[in-house]
Amino acid sequence: MIQIRPVSDLNDKFPEIEMLVNEGKPVYLTKDGYGTMVVLSLEEYTSLIDDVERKLDEADKMAESTKERLNHEEVFRNIRSIVHGK
Repeated sequence: MIQIRPVSDLNDKFPEIEMLVNEGKPVYLTKDGYGTMVVLSLEEYTSLIDDVERKLDEADKMAESTKERLNHEEVFRNIRSIVHGK
């Protein structure tokens, strides 16, 4: 179940939020009824960042192997075709 909490819970219920994020559950925080941030455990955050870093490293290696360059429109068109299965 998604955990949505007011940002005031960071002060008022920190141990409870800490327990949730340490269980691998993100906690979505709101301020004045609007989403403001997500709290993650360091392990969850690191796994997200590591994946991005790994993909960027792969892209750098691919770029070194070819002179072909795509503009942003071509990149997004390719991504959309993959996402939409076309």
